[in-house]
Amino acid sequence: MLQFLKNKFVNPLKEIIHDSRSIGIVLLACTILSLVLANISSINLTYTSFWNFSFNQSNEHSIPIGFLNLPNSILIIINDFLMAFFFFLAGMEIKRELTNGELSSYKKSILPIIAAIGGMLFPAIIYFAFNISTNHLHGWAIPTATDIAFTLGIASLLGKRVPLSLKIFITALAIIDDLGAILVIAFFYGSHLHFTYLFISLLLTLLLILINKFKNKFVILHIIVAFLLWYCMFNSGIHATLAGVIVAFIVPAKSLSKLEMKLHTPVYFIVLPIFALANTAIIFPNNIPALLNTSLSWGIIAGLVFGKPLGIFIASFITIKTKLAQLPTKTNYMQLAGAGILCGVGFTMSIFISSLAFNEPINQDTAKIAVLFASSLAIILGIVWFKIFAKPYRKN
Repeated sequence: MLQFLKNKFVNPLKEIIHDSRSIGIVLLACTILSLVLANISSINLTYTSFWNFSFNQSNEHSIPIGFLNLPNSILIIINDFLMAFFFFLAGMEIKRELTNGELSSYKKSILPIIAAIGGMLFPAIIYFAFNISTNHLHGWAIPTATDIAFTLGIASLLGKRVPLSLKIFITALAIIDDLGAILVIAFFYGSHLHFTYLFISLLLTLLLILINKFKNKFVILHIIVAFLLWYCMFNSGIHATLAGVIVAFIVPAKSLSKLEMKLHTPVYFIVLPIFALANTAIIFPNNIPALLNTSLSWGIIAGLVFGKPLGIFIASFITIKTKLAQLPTKTNYMQLAGAGILCGVGFTMSIFISSLAFNEPINQDTAKIAVLFASSLAIILGIVWFKIFAKPYRKN
């Protein structure tokens, strides 16, 4: 009986969980569910208030409990604490790729690195062009991000039209893009710096490195110090999620695969869905067309839909033509352009940055609506592009 249940339910469930398409589908479902609940008149205020419920009346982001200062709302717990686990996983993926993956050598890494830089610069420039004379300039990083889960999920749905080498290129590009977004969040979207906490964070980081000298596996001591590091980062003025990345880069190499496997399911199927539910609880105003027709929205939409693919393709084309790198195996330029279009799906990181870039709820919601619209448009354009223009590679 147990074997029957395992074959019938457990094994297929494991396959679904580890299928890259599933992550995108779950995130999409959570987003749609959250938007629907937020716009049902009988429950919308209760639903949105739940995520924004504050444990105290202070406007600060933390609540004093004894001598501790901890997150003071459900949304901050999600965005500052739970998302640290997402960044921990992303950091380990980056470290693994740098150690023995697609970023482990100059020859392997140069194309996705330059493509990622182009894919961040162009959207930022376009956003600046739309908002140079407004008070929305602080949102410049919103259209620079790529959602690795959604992008790879759509690429997987396209089957053989996206060759394996191109998926690897997209993965490496998105990982570098994540690293860029992490640095941007840490240094541009923090609050006032508290140097005592920063100094303690540095000491805790050095302690983690020292622990590795005696323990070549990830042990309970790593976990204790990691939580202390998160706490100090949370109170330092630098965004707390950076702690996840720091710990990831210090994780002993032999523990990477095991930890990634353990965290894959809870991060992608618990943390990110909760994040999507909380951060897309947006009550649509009656004037959505007017909101989308603002410099803030146009900067985000044009940055993701046009800036991302242009930046990635132009940077890649120049790199290949100057013989610094080669096209991914069995890939042509039309497929490379299609990859750039898919990378315009900002979603998780773009929504995350939207919540950090603005204090005013109306600007946050406008930015998030623009991200959702742009990401949806990028998905549609990417699918159409691969179906019509990006025919499978043929050697000349």
